[in-house]
Amino acid sequence: MNILIPTDFSENSWNAIVYGLLFFKNIQCRFYILHVSGYEKTDNATVSHPKNNFLDQIMKNDKEKLQRLLDRIEQLPINNNHRFFTSNDYIFFIDSIKKQIEEKSIDFIVMGSRGGSGHKKITVGSNTADVITKVKCPVMVIPEKAVYKKPREIAFPTDYNLQYKDRVLHTIAKVLQINDAALRVLHIARKKQELSKLQKENRRFLHAYLHKASDLSFHFLSNSNIEEAMQSFVESSHIDMITMVAKNLNFFQHILFYPTIEKINYHTHVPFLVVHE
Repeated sequence: MNILIPTDFSENSWNAIVYGLLFFKNIQCRFYILHVSGYEKTDNATVSHPKNNFLDQIMKNDKEKLQRLLDRIEQLPINNNHRFFTSNDYIFFIDSIKKQIEEKSIDFIVMGSRGGSGHKKITVGSNTADVITKVKCPVMVIPEKAVYKKPREIAFPTDYNLQYKDRVLHTIAKVLQINDAALRVLHIARKKQELSKLQKENRRFLHAYLHKASDLSFHFLSNSNIEEAMQSFVESSHIDMITMVAKNLNFFQHILFYPTIEKINYHTHVPFLVVHE
């Protein structure tokens, strides 16, 4: 399995590295650690780094930092079947990610929810948001306070309006099997009402595809605030990870991007797995 882990050398990105290594600890993996130093997006603006005359020095410094990062990784109790490779780029961040995915046949991306320069009130930084929305590869988003715990309970919020592709469900099933985890499918709506014919068909398809892969159950919560309902479910069901489909914008945007209430804290400690069709 090929895993891409972008890093900006912050503790947030280090936490993502540690989580990723532990998550895939029993799988033979090649980890590609990538640092992009050119034209990076901060959470506020696009910044252009010095060009030509300073480029060689920038690349040299990045290589030295990557080597120190590898030295730090080697201090961890890593799987002997894990192999590590580093690279640094000087292009737009999202272009570098797409290039790595194509060249290295990447199966998963693991990255921090935001970089070291991210605003404290922003749960998902602009680089992470770009990867989630613009790159067709499963992305595991690791919040800064997430501490690795083998995921036993994985939540899958849905409104049943999407006809999920085999590729999406195959990725979810693979994660469930890696961790011997249970999947809790959660439907959140303002009030209890009969599902439409399409919703019922999609629910049946989910059950047919996933019930053999894991302990599978279906749940319903009535709440006008999706985040509050998600927080309640995370706490009551002891959820270790939340998986989402990027195309499902109604749930996706509210649950991942819009933390507005202080008591909503799953953004800070529960990892997200975002999959694409």
